Amino acid sequence: MAETYDAVLILSFGGPEEREDVIPFLENVLRGRNVPRERMLEVAEHYYHFDGRSPINDQNRELIAGLRAELERHGPRLPIYWGNRNWHPFLADTLREMQRDGVKRALAFVTSVFSSYSGCRQYLEDVERARAEVGDGAPEVAKLRTFYNHPLFIEAVSDRVRSAIDQIPAGRRMEVLFTAHSVPVAMAETSEYVQQLNESCRLVGEDVGLTGWQLVYQSRSGPPGQAWLEPDIGDVLRAMERGQDVVIVPIGFISDHMEVLYDLDTEARQISDERGLNMVRAATIGVHPKFLSMIRELIRERLGECEARAIGGYGPHQDVCRADCCPVPARRANSARNDSSPRAIAQR
Repeated sequence: MAETYDAVLILSFGGPEEREDVIPFLENVLRGRNVPRERMLEVAEHYYHFDGRSPINDQNRELIAGLRAELERHGPRLPIYWGNRNWHPFLADTLREMQRDGVKRALAFVTSVFSSYSGCRQYLEDVERARAEVGDGAPEVAKLRTFYNHPLFIEAVSDRVRSAIDQIPAGRRMEVLFTAHSVPVAMAETSEYVQQLNESCRLVGEDVGLTGWQLVYQSRSGPPGQAWLEPDIGDVLRAMERGQDVVIVPIGFISDHMEVLYDLDTEARQISDERGLNMVRAATIGVHPKFLSMIRELIRERLGECEARAIGGYGPHQDVCRADCCPVPARRANSARNDSSPRAIAQR
């Protein structure tokens, strides 16, 4: 059923923009968690490695500019706002701005592709918390559906993969590793995270014509005794034969933010160099024209202007999240309070 909306909200994680932002940003990420300060300072060094500036905010600005141009050219001509979970512009401040501008109902595009508690429900909780902070008259916010099997998403990723493969000498056997953020097994079991990832990888593999590929995980956090999705990309790279060509496709990430720059371009690159591997990292989809067109199409779906599209075996994801979708894992509260590993601090 067609509904009426008067704005688009880009909803993201946020990140520091200068050295002075790093500690306040990490304190926001860690709010409510019992993590020793010395651990937080270790993670701060990851950001200082890049002069304290996470690329995620600039990439969101680029995404907004691209989407604004897309909507101006083709419609619908809706204003675009931007709010973050952990750094400026904070979501509650953005909702206040929207309220002042007279926005009543907005469609939110979350910069997370695959369904899990941290990639889906937690953002819904953020919205409700921010609306409660704003109070009476806070704009209503509806999240756009998951798009892991949307044809334009698959085509955009496939284009990035082809460009990476073109850097491998012709006729040589290569390994293709699709990588995504690892999550606790308990979280994966309460969502469609792994199913959606495998389907996206399968669809891209078929589109590109890959004879084989492997899904691996990165950025694991959590205490050693807690089960997380495996295999870890570092372990897979260490097990490869010297001289192997390997293409890494960060399919789980929309843009080249810290988890891509540090965990892949720094750590995975170092492992590859030590093992004598010829590693090529595919670009994330960023502002690929097909990706921008897909976001516009998702907006038009909710406005009743076009049919929902999907390819593969599962069909379009539900338009509105179920009340029980992506629930918080039972162990999450305790494990989050007790987890003080540096990577856990950086990647949540």
